[in-house]
Amino acid sequence: MTAADVPALAGAPLFLLDAVPEVEELLVDGPEGRHAVDVLRLAPGERVRVGDGRGVVAEGDVLDAGPLGLRVRVLARHEVPEPTPEFVLVQALPKGDRGPLAVELATELGVDRIVPWTAARCVTRWRDDRTAKGLARWRSAARAAAKQSRRARLPEVGEPMSTREVCGLLGDADLAVVLHEQARRPLAGLDVPGSGTVAVVVGPEGGLTDGEVVAFRAAGAHAVRLGAEVLRTSTAGAAALAALSARTRWA
Repeated sequence: MTAADVPALAGAPLFLLDAVPEVEELLVDGPEGRHAVDVLRLAPGERVRVGDGRGVVAEGDVLDAGPLGLRVRVLARHEVPEPTPEFVLVQALPKGDRGPLAVELATELGVDRIVPWTAARCVTRWRDDRTAKGLARWRSAARAAAKQSRRARLPEVGEPMSTREVCGLLGDADLAVVLHEQARRPLAGLDVPGSGTVAVVVGPEGGLTDGEVVAFRAAGAHAVRLGAEVLRTSTAGAAALAALSARTRWA
């Protein structure tokens, strides 16, 4: 399957399983099956997709929808290629529900990897058991957004990084940008590679410190602005991903 084939399949609901075996019939059970039957109320004959979140997708028709879940006759099986370039979002920890919101929006806009970042001015801090809970919320938001946007590959939500670790990530990227409201250079003025890795850093509500900006620039990142307006930390990453996609993946 090529990237050009994806839009033809995008209209069908997508359900995610741990694995998609090579069989003629699939059973979508558990929470996914209950959602299909009780919420979406799918009926026999409707077209659906079943994926593993890692690019493998089976397309088929519903044979039966009942207490056991959704029974699907497989008509075709594909592997959706990894998009290029790879988009990595380094997201400073926002307050409250804005973290999952940032993950949700970034997932819908095509992010491939999300790195939680403990910036100096973060109000929220993940310590001890809060790290596991925070990651679980972010990963759940990514999964739900991937299903809603019907993308075959779930973004990876990695372990939180320190500023030093983020610098290492930026140094390995083919293009690294730091969104900064005081930057003079617009994101639109950069040359964006068509392959490799593009990393975007979004700071916290209190903004970046001068030391963080200096460290990221030393690692090879460009300080850029999106426009005249100052966006929330929960929406800035998605806006940058949309701008980058318009010049690469959507072109």
